[in-house]
Amino acid sequence: MSVIISPSLLSADFANLEAELKKAKEFGAEWIHFDVMDGHFVPNISIGVPVLKAVSQKCDLLKDVHLMISNPKKYIKPFVDAGADLLTFHYEACKSDTEVFEVLDLIHSYNVKAGISIKPGTNVRKIYKFLASTDLILIMSVEPGFGGQKFDPRAIFKISNLREYMNKYDFHKTLIEVDGGINESTGKECVKSGVDVLVAGSYLFGHDDMKERINKLKNND
Repeated sequence: MSVIISPSLLSADFANLEAELKKAKEFGAEWIHFDVMDGHFVPNISIGVPVLKAVSQKCDLLKDVHLMISNPKKYIKPFVDAGADLLTFHYEACKSDTEVFEVLDLIHSYNVKAGISIKPGTNVRKIYKFLASTDLILIMSVEPGFGGQKFDPRAIFKISNLREYMNKYDFHKTLIEVDGGINESTGKECVKSGVDVLVAGSYLFGHDDMKERINKLKNND
């Protein structure tokens, strides 16, 4: 089974970013993943609108933007204007289900795809009600905002249950993405469980065999 590979820009060499992006595309990546952290919703701060805007001018890969931020509604338009093709925000960043639907509707109003992400400790069933309005569900297999973590095996259970539910109720247009601790082994487990998109950072960037690593993830059956 071939899956979509979305290399995480956070692990790239920022001194040679254009070359890194070209390499990712040449080696078979279809998307590029942006981890946006605000120092509030998560403890770290990372790339934001200026980096996305610069990358959008040089890269035609789908811009897969993961907003790990508080008050996501406030920042939708700036990221859309900067070139986001897919905006994923956190279920936990919203105060109510009504707010979740409002953020989804706002993203779609700009003709951009919308995704919802959940942390490792959030029950996957909490987002079932949003599937009809969502283009993608991002299952975090590490706690967002913390580096150097191992893959959380609870993600496999969530992916399997989500895929089973989506198949049962014909949500075939919604993609399942996983992010955190992805390598050849964990990627294979996720694909078997029903994942459509694998986000990988340190497993891909900084290695001479990046092409082979992408191929292993894409054909991990």
